[in-house]
Amino acid sequence: MEMLPEWMTHLEEEDVAFIKRFVLASGSLKEVAGVYGVTYPTVRLRLDRLIQKIKIAQEQTEQPYIALIKRLTVDEKIDLDTAKVLIRAYKKEGGAE
Repeated sequence: MEMLPEWMTHLEEEDVAFIKRFVLASGSLKEVAGVYGVTYPTVRLRLDRLIQKIKIAQEQTEQPYIALIKRLTVDEKIDLDTAKVLIRAYKKEGGAE
């Protein structure tokens, strides 16, 4: 059994399903919107959030705490202002170079 790329291990099952639909739709956001029964801007927002998650996953190995805070923000578990405060405090305490 092959291992998944590191960035994929941080994605939720619904994110992987979205990627699959996107690929099967040949990258057509309009077609994906039709499949999900939502508007184009809704699908675009979801894709943008997925892109952010993937970028954060790539940073995970270098700065795991900051990547966690960013991931919580993208998943809307914490707000942007709280994330900024946490990252700033972490850096101030010497947690990141």
